[in-house]
Amino acid sequence: MAAVSSATGRWHGLGPWLLITLLLAAGAPAWATTGPIGPEDARHLLLRTGFAASPRDVAEYAKLTREQAVDRVLQRDHAQLGQDLKAWWLAEMIATSAPITERMTLFWHNHFVASLRKVRAPQLMYRYNATLRQHALGSFSELLHAMARDPAMIVYLDGVSNRKGQPNENFARELMELFTLGEGHYSERDVKEAARAFTGWSLDGESGQFVFRKAQHDDGQKTVLGRTDDLDGDDVLELLLEHPRTAENVVAKLWRELVSPDPDAGEVRRIARRLREARYDIRVAVRLLLASDAFWANENRATLVKSPVELIVGTLRQFGFRVPDAFPFVVFARQLGQDLLAPPNVKGWPGGEAWITASTLLARRQMLERLFRGIEVRAPMASMVATSQEPMRGMAGHDAQRVRIARAMAELRVDAERWLAQLERRDEASVARFLLVAPPAHPLASHAGAMETLHAVTRDPVYQLK
Repeated sequence: MAAVSSATGRWHGLGPWLLITLLLAAGAPAWATTGPIGPEDARHLLLRTGFAASPRDVAEYAKLTREQAVDRVLQRDHAQLGQDLKAWWLAEMIATSAPITERMTLFWHNHFVASLRKVRAPQLMYRYNATLRQHALGSFSELLHAMARDPAMIVYLDGVSNRKGQPNENFARELMELFTLGEGHYSERDVKEAARAFTGWSLDGESGQFVFRKAQHDDGQKTVLGRTDDLDGDDVLELLLEHPRTAENVVAKLWRELVSPDPDAGEVRRIARRLREARYDIRVAVRLLLASDAFWANENRATLVKSPVELIVGTLRQFGFRVPDAFPFVVFARQLGQDLLAPPNVKGWPGGEAWITASTLLARRQMLERLFRGIEVRAPMASMVATSQEPMRGMAGHDAQRVRIARAMAELRVDAERWLAQLERRDEASVARFLLVAPPAHPLASHAGAMETLHAVTRDPVYQLK
């Protein structure tokens, strides 16, 4: 029990459910017993923590130690909630009447990165997503302050362990390098001193809410970006917002999202000045970018690659697919390299041409094939869709997911004839002019059927661009 006492000492005041989350993230505890629990104990655990104990699950759990089995139960619960959260967000993108809000929420998710893989608490990730959505087109200043207090961000960047005498620099470093100034515009001393300013910014373990622990805060003098004072976290955030580089960094990133891969330095500075004058109103910057000559210039058309989520959501929305369950598209997006709520690292997805590799391009085409040709989802248990309406209780996790995907894909519907009827002409060339942002890369053959026509156009490489 020594390891437990040590852990609870380090995370004093966190409460039970958050403590379990952090212990799971840190790895298996040292006090785990040895020896498998066997079938009888496995059945007991599964019956008490679920609704049934299938032979397959019993055999799987019987091989585990007591602590491993308990961890597996908790991890599967978190994993399922996490998958449902991802499916919920994707469904929001598909159904929303305000797509710019969802697009900007996704953009900020890749700026203020936090990941379910480390946070391990879907409830915190939901609140994180809600905060991004709330400020998506609001105030960057308010968003920055909100992210500094966001519980998921505090867990992700180790703010819980940031305390007086033992400052953790992770948040301070990413705050300067990624969230505000950008590389080369701060010193190592700035990072160290800023970390001291954020000591005591922690979580309440019972509610999962932000809490300031005064006893853990370093209230001594600090020097950040040339200013010396008894600085706290809010003081540091304001110093960063006052620095011209913050607005320029944000505008340059918005430029790469909305206009082209290569920002115009002069235009970036001009729009950044307006952004600061508008007290960091994000809508002002977005409006200026969308109204700029660069945005409308022909040379900046077809220069951006659709992310996996953009490709998937855009296709489903474009053609009016009826999507009973968005979960399959969470899986497809992950296969294409964009696992929602779980970017690869603190820098997020690199985007741009990095989205396209030999394997992901093939996977993109296969995904579109499934949509427009109705290709059967090939999974070991896909045949169950036609023969069984039984709930998925008792199935191993991966098999249950395969069945859920197969069922959802079997219920997917699109009326290609109705969609084509909206156009004056329905030949491939006319459809291509409507759907593609540049002339097709390959000649389009004539197809008789509506679905075949749509599939032919979306199969062209130019469909991957925006």
